[in-house]
Amino acid sequence: MRYLMTTKASETAKAPDDKLFAEMGAFIEELSAAGALLATGGLEPGGVRLVSEGGDITVTDGPFAESKEAVVGFALIEVRSKEEAVELGRRFRKIVGDGESVIQQVFGP
Repeated sequence: MRYLMTTKASETAKAPDDKLFAEMGAFIEELSAAGALLATGGLEPGGVRLVSEGGDITVTDGPFAESKEAVVGFALIEVRSKEEAVELGRRFRKIVGDGESVIQQVFGP
């Protein structure tokens, strides 16, 4: 089962330091070695929003007013169960500190 774990921006998150980079590096290495981590990365803060309504498509450049709702990072994982995905999400949150992440199952091949 594949899951997409996303992380939202947070004003209360830990400031990156050598300890955080070391812990995240070890976590990523562990997941990669186990074959669970398929992709990971950070996302630009602005982006482009496309809205389709009645056949018209509106394109708006970011950043957007609710930047705290913006997704700033992601990890695509492959695990055996939802519970395993949640446990990896818990481990991630313990490393990075306060904030919000969302885990969603990815359907399809």
